Amino acid sequence: MSTTPVAPPLEAGAPASATDPGSKRTTGTLVLGTALLGSAAALALVVRKDVTQPPFQGLDDRWLTWMGGPHDGFPSVVATLLNWFGGPVGAVVPLALLVFLLVRRRWVSAGFLFTVYMAGNMLVVQGLKHLVDRPRPENPLVRVDHGSFPSGHAAGAALLVVIAGAILVPAARRRAWWTGGAVFVLAMMWSRTWLHAHWLSDTAAGAAAGLGAGLVAWWICAPALAREAWRGAERARTRRRAEEAESPAR
Repeated sequence: MSTTPVAPPLEAGAPASATDPGSKRTTGTLVLGTALLGSAAALALVVRKDVTQPPFQGLDDRWLTWMGGPHDGFPSVVATLLNWFGGPVGAVVPLALLVFLLVRRRWVSAGFLFTVYMAGNMLVVQGLKHLVDRPRPENPLVRVDHGSFPSGHAAGAALLVVIAGAILVPAARRRAWWTGGAVFVLAMMWSRTWLHAHWLSDTAAGAAAGLGAGLVAWWICAPALAREAWRGAERARTRRRAEEAESPAR
């Protein structure tokens, strides 16, 4: 049985690209998302075999040495802000986006944001954490919970970048968004190792898990999001035509 979403019937005047989920870009989204999720799962299985000495522990140790002190100045400010963003304080951002979408009556986008963000963090990330209870580096500089693998901060940052790109950023501007998002995720990965809260491989697995979960969810929900986007644009065009029709009468 095919898992490809069925495209909704084209409404009068609707461009095919707005409702056709079977494009090469959508297929590529699924392939990339699945590959990233598979990579995170594969890393989890490797680490689970020996949580204290996985095959890449030497690289993790070397990177952690490079992330040694002094931990002050501008890097400390950046790392502290990113730590807050990835913690409970950072929940304000997706919550604000959710309120914005609800006010705009973008019900599908709001449901996508809430479901994917919660599922990505609670099911994917926490599921991997309980599967691989890896010890953290010694003497972390911030409060941490159990399990170093994967980095929840890196996963949450990557997931939020994909969700926002899918529902808020126009297609013509997504290249710039992905570039900025990549810088943000890499900065989050750096901050987690600089604070000695995670090993480098933890942050790589977290970013892969967050990106993968977001991309797969985007592929699944692409038809519904496309329908909502087209209908919103059509309503805006209708309002403009009505306003233009009223203007001469005035």
